[in-house]
Amino acid sequence: MYYLLILAVGLERIVELVLSNRNAQWSFAQGAKEFGRPHYVVMVVIHSALLVGCVVEPLALHRPFLPWLGWPMLAVAALSQVLRWWCIGTLGRRWNTRVIVLPEAPLVRRGPYRFLHHPNYVAVVAEGFALPLIHTAWLTAATFTVANAILLSVRIRVENSALGYT
Repeated sequence: MYYLLILAVGLERIVELVLSNRNAQWSFAQGAKEFGRPHYVVMVVIHSALLVGCVVEPLALHRPFLPWLGWPMLAVAALSQVLRWWCIGTLGRRWNTRVIVLPEAPLVRRGPYRFLHHPNYVAVVAEGFALPLIHTAWLTAATFTVANAILLSVRIRVENSALGYT
């Protein structure tokens, strides 16, 4: 069942990319500018490696499913998806996997953005930690967490600058 979950998450990422590309085209037609393009490829590699690690580590290293760990981590992963789609729904056409900003558009301050500048990254961090731990892939969880923290230190700086946060 775990591998079906990883497949479902992978398919969900494809849906996100299709939606993101559609939104990017709309944004550029409205005069939007993109920022921080060089780190985007790194982000795609890290997120793809997460899903690969979720499959390879449990198989190669014979990681067991531990109910006391797996079930709570499944709940965290599910809640991260709820938060992610709340962010996507709140931003509507302005949501994107890239840093694309519409000129003169006001910052979104509703939905989860009432509470945080970057709530989607809370979802990413939680899911990146929880998804591998559903099946005790702790090497994948640790590696993704460190790589993602480094990436987010760049990504959030780029977004804050592009959005005019101080």
